[in-house]
Amino acid sequence: MTTRSRATSTSASASASTATATATVSWTGANARRLARQHLNPDAAATASPGAGTPGAAVASMLGAHAQVLSAAELSVGLRGDGLTRTDVRTALWTDRTLVKTFGPRGTVHLLPAADLPLWTGALSAVPAGKNPFAKDARMTPDQVEAVVAAVAEALTGAELTIDELSEEVVARTGPWAGDLVMPGFQTMWPRWRQVLHLAGHRGALVYAPNRGRKATYTNPGCTPLPGPGAPAALIERYLRAYGPATSAHFARWLAAPKPWAADQFAALAAAGAIEEVTFADAGPAWVVAGDTDFPTSPVRGVRLLPYFDAFTIASQPRERLFPGAAYERALAGGQAGNFPVLLVDGTVAGVWHLRRSGRRIAVTVEPLEPLPPAGLRALEEQVERVATIMEGTAELTVGPVTVGPHA
Repeated sequence: MTTRSRATSTSASASASTATATATVSWTGANARRLARQHLNPDAAATASPGAGTPGAAVASMLGAHAQVLSAAELSVGLRGDGLTRTDVRTALWTDRTLVKTFGPRGTVHLLPAADLPLWTGALSAVPAGKNPFAKDARMTPDQVEAVVAAVAEALTGAELTIDELSEEVVARTGPWAGDLVMPGFQTMWPRWRQVLHLAGHRGALVYAPNRGRKATYTNPGCTPLPGPGAPAALIERYLRAYGPATSAHFARWLAAPKPWAADQFAALAAAGAIEEVTFADAGPAWVVAGDTDFPTSPVRGVRLLPYFDAFTIASQPRERLFPGAAYERALAGGQAGNFPVLLVDGTVAGVWHLRRSGRRIAVTVEPLEPLPPAGLRALEEQVERVATIMEGTAELTVGPVTVGPHA
């Protein structure tokens, strides 16, 4: 049984500028709780979130599954549920519609729980736009942006359209300017309106529909974003429950939001007594949801495999603690998490791995940074079998040479 420690709460009326941290949370405790709440650390079940028996619950526990590569998202979800397979994820997405595929944090494609879409779209659409990255002659005016989002919503209502079909509809509803080929994209030029495709998703006007052959399609989910400040506040609280303690800068980085805006959101929640400050290891002052101060004292044990762009590796901060030593060089791309599937040993990154599928055969090659002991190798074999079960195949494990430093 896991022993838990309780931090002392600050005053409910404390603000971000005046609150004083009254407890220290260790990296060990924070990391163990984060893994437990995502059902990746069964030894800390006492602090886990409610069971992730369904794909929707699993996705909710990690605040969205990165789905640019859908097979990686299917594995992320399956690893957080008992007995879930890729078929379960696909059924939830395309048949039961308890999951949606859309543009989530950082404007990247994610799986989100359908029931939470009003909250997500309300929060994402409230994030102020950053600096316009497009050339001056490619930009759109605010009125043009609104016209395109409205056109996307109208065109997709009751329809499932490919990107080319949607483009024709948008141009017909707005004007030839929307179709000007001014956006660089994958060795070609895209029409002007495409720069706000993700914004249409954030506004609740667009989600992915089932592929038509090899082509992606989109539809209007009929979602009304949650209005007012409630949505960003609710998202911050969910973020802190999943990844706290965290700072407003951590949250801003995860969401790709302006740091001053995020700081203001945290200050408002602190003033309302919704969050409280703690001292987090060597990261200094950080925040948790008020009263949510139970952390395991036992370190994480065991071996885990996480796929490309797994939510845990992207959102957990400080990144230097999750990717210690040589792992920071080997398993990150210029400090960016997600580009490599990672091997976790005792809760921290200790190597990378690769998967190659041929029919039902799933060949997994694991490259640890240090040799694994016999017990670790047995645990690794179990993890590979679980990966194969989720992906509905037959496992084959190769433990590659110990790798140190950047991959050759």
